[in-house]
Amino acid sequence: MKKIALSLILGLVFSVTAKAQFESYRDSVVQLYGVVMSSDSLRALPGVTIKVIGRNQGTISNDDGVFSIVVLKGDRLEFTSIGFKPSIAVIPRHLDGNQQSMIKLLTQDTIHLPTAIIKKYPSREEFERAFASTRVPDDQEEIARKNMSEANRRALMAVYPMSGSEANQYFMQQNARRYYSAGQLPPQNIFNPFAWAEFIQAWKRGDFRSK
Repeated sequence: MKKIALSLILGLVFSVTAKAQFESYRDSVVQLYGVVMSSDSLRALPGVTIKVIGRNQGTISNDDGVFSIVVLKGDRLEFTSIGFKPSIAVIPRHLDGNQQSMIKLLTQDTIHLPTAIIKKYPSREEFERAFASTRVPDDQEEIARKNMSEANRRALMAVYPMSGSEANQYFMQQNARRYYSAGQLPPQNIFNPFAWAEFIQAWKRGDFRSK
């Protein structure tokens, strides 16, 4: 009986505590309505980002600059939009009721660009000379063509080691050559015209030059 009475008392205490916490939380929830406008012309600003600082929560204003969001008392809201300075709004902690309306004014952010002086060329000949000497950067196709050139690929082959598949293929080729002449003298490439042709091409490319 004592255990049952203790359980009832604990259940009652927990129920009262949970209800008090729920009432406190419900009292802190605020339904915020508002409109965002420019401070100079009072023009409605669409697409303004309204974010609750410290929480992953936010919304954006519609085409008429109107927004609506559920927040808590004491929250800080950040209003951001391209071309306007960011602004902060604070929800009062001791706000009466659970609804609040707001008119938020954003100030236009002025960006000063460096001065650009535009002037014409003194003569047609100078313009043609400057136009002809202008270096046009390579496009993606030309960059890919240069990267896949034979000279670039040979340079990369000389620097980077063989991959696993390349090493395996080389090993199999060496075994095939060794098995081809097993039990007899291996063939001499000095009498092979194809080997001489490959040697001459390598000599012309400079493969035997000292690095």
